[in-house]
Amino acid sequence: MNKARARRAKYDEHVDVVVVGSGFGGSVAAYRLASAGLSVVVLERGRAYAPGMFPRSPAEMGKAFWDPREGHYGMYDVWSFGGCDSVVSSGLGGGSLIYANVLMRKDERWFVHEEPLASGGYESWPVSRADLDPHYDAVEEMMGATPYPLGHSAYAGTPKTIAMRDAAAELGLEWSLPPLAISFAPSPGADPGLGLPIAEAPYGNVHGVQRRTCRLCGECDIGCNDGAKNSLDHTYLSAARRGGADLRTLHEARAFRPRPGGGYAVDYIRYHPATGTQTITCDRLVLAAGTYGTTYLMLRNRASMPGLSGMLGSRFSGNGDLLTFLLRAKDRSRTRPIDASRGPVITSAIRLADDVDGPRETGRGAYIEDGGYPAFVNWLVEGADVRGEIGRGARFVADRLRALLSHDTNLSAEIADLVGDGELSGSSLPLLGMGRDVPDGRLRLRDGRLDVEWDAAASEEYFDRLRATMRRISDVLGAEHAGLPAWLGKRVVTVHPLGGVPMGRHPGEGVCDAFGEVFDHPGLFIADGAALPGPVGANPSLTIAALADRMSTRLLERGPVAASHRKEGQVLMTVETGQALIGPSDEAMGLTAGDPATRTSLSFSEEMGGFISLGVTDPRSGDVTGRSDGDRLSFRLTISVDDVNHFLAEPEHRARAEGWVDAAFCGGRRPIERGWFNLFAPGGTPDRREMRYRLWFTDDQDRRRTLVGWKDVHHGPATRLWLDTSTLFTRLLQGHVPEGEDDEAEMVGAGTLHIQPVDLAATLKSFRTEGPHGVAALARFGRFFVGQLWDVYGPG
Repeated sequence: MNKARARRAKYDEHVDVVVVGSGFGGSVAAYRLASAGLSVVVLERGRAYAPGMFPRSPAEMGKAFWDPREGHYGMYDVWSFGGCDSVVSSGLGGGSLIYANVLMRKDERWFVHEEPLASGGYESWPVSRADLDPHYDAVEEMMGATPYPLGHSAYAGTPKTIAMRDAAAELGLEWSLPPLAISFAPSPGADPGLGLPIAEAPYGNVHGVQRRTCRLCGECDIGCNDGAKNSLDHTYLSAARRGGADLRTLHEARAFRPRPGGGYAVDYIRYHPATGTQTITCDRLVLAAGTYGTTYLMLRNRASMPGLSGMLGSRFSGNGDLLTFLLRAKDRSRTRPIDASRGPVITSAIRLADDVDGPRETGRGAYIEDGGYPAFVNWLVEGADVRGEIGRGARFVADRLRALLSHDTNLSAEIADLVGDGELSGSSLPLLGMGRDVPDGRLRLRDGRLDVEWDAAASEEYFDRLRATMRRISDVLGAEHAGLPAWLGKRVVTVHPLGGVPMGRHPGEGVCDAFGEVFDHPGLFIADGAALPGPVGANPSLTIAALADRMSTRLLERGPVAASHRKEGQVLMTVETGQALIGPSDEAMGLTAGDPATRTSLSFSEEMGGFISLGVTDPRSGDVTGRSDGDRLSFRLTISVDDVNHFLAEPEHRARAEGWVDAAFCGGRRPIERGWFNLFAPGGTPDRREMRYRLWFTDDQDRRRTLVGWKDVHHGPATRLWLDTSTLFTRLLQGHVPEGEDDEAEMVGAGTLHIQPVDLAATLKSFRTEGPHGVAALARFGRFFVGQLWDVYGPG
């Protein structure tokens, strides 16, 4: 034990989870894990951008790119490879800072299985739409997903939206208003309006700046200075910080490696103020640095990760991204020019069916969406308005040639120099295509730098079909169809790079499993677009976030890392304290049963708070002085049922409880090291049930504590139902006390905790299932819950 402490002492700090990156995967993971009581550190290489801080002037734009070697620490990270160019984001909130707000689910039939690839192998998704639907629901609610309110007077008459609708109708194509992560109304359920103050969420906001509803300025892709965009910093990251997550901007992870005995060490640097390499250790490591960032870290550190799948670097695709323009476009009557600058960047989508949709369809599916004026697209397409500054253009060409010769794939500094003080232009209606291209690209290291082997040749038929449909839309609107500039040739420009660390059913098919955990490296998770084994087809942000939510549920269900290595009767060394914790296995406690491949699990969260009077032994006695003299105590739990069938059949109805206990006299928030929960356990008589809690934790003085609580559910008038089920009689015991030994334990204090109606509503919303029979399992659980209450409080 002393040797273990000595090894830990050489590191700067240790936490439960390190999350690298704060995009759609990292932010969701940070929120879920911090809310469950785990200590979480988020390492984000970029800055935080509050509303009003996004660059707009030429001078600001010239500094808006990311290339630390050249002193650039801005948002836009521009990459150039052999067959494609990419724009990704650097900043707190990742890609949500510059994406176009679309939260669209992957089509159910597009979760293909063993679809052959021309280059060999196949695209195969080890998850289904049914697996992700509850997680899609959770993300949409958190992000405030809502379709563009075209029918409201404040937003009616948006020319590009109406033009897309009319073109789809004439061509017989499916048109829709996809959900957008934008606040059009000041609060949920309120009437939409332009520029109205937005009510702050219960979890606050990391920036502390007033947000306002969408003004239809079309600036979504260059950062929303009104705060109308419900980006990740305003939602998941604000909630994560409220839950205790430590969000560290301008911190870039450089290397990681496994630690002896479990967990990982992560080396990172800090840019401002500049520091040398520092190291943080963790029990679990979540890589969510984006497709390029995560794959680069995995490739760069593969020597310290023996046994990694040979699929590392494979299944790269650009999600079928294709950008074209409609020049001099007019409405369907050919009389009114289309002003693409009014509205969010994307408001509507036209769907092209896929041959997997049915026997009448041919080709690979896609979506075509209207565009506004995303500045980074104008930079790539038009270069910049150099206004006669030929020297600047010549330098860009020279730098481009030098980069190709030196294999320098980061073009941020060169683009920044090209933009200079120039004024960007754009008066066309962009059409943004994306869909099911062929994921046959490969990411690799070349002279120590990231490189892509991908020319999209296998996707040529897909791109031809997409271009042809865009030309048909152009014809309907009387416009001239224009592709990318000739100097780009047939290069693909993507803002949705995917793959590189793909999921699969086994190491021969992928690098990580269906929950994002890397094969043969427990505790290492991939939570971003790198884990996708192929294109989403639709905008991928929602699917990445849903997969991260699903990953977080699985991570929390696993409990302490060391628990997976423990056998009956063994000693578990707690990671935080190094102390021995002796306890029965989950199997012995009846928490797990059934085949893991076929059983359905269930989880939900619960939060309670109240007061404990120290020195009191009976929570119901008159010695409990309550609010006047008592000390406040609260907890937040995630209750996990590994097998719903077993849970309902087992008489004690026992589940696992994880999370935290918070009390000033215990040193603040303390993680629960082991916890058990019994739902409607027998209470000694036919008309009595008990909800029991047993939570083991250690206070800040290294004193072990056990919180024991019970809700006394007994026969009486129905008016007592709420009081009985919301009141927890609580004792605080000295030591980690097993069940049945409470009478021998030393009492620390006693009191009562309560659940508030608002917290009950949150609990009801938090129910999640995993497994093949989720809906049926949730229904059975609900019938059991209501049935038990009827048995107790019903007449007779």
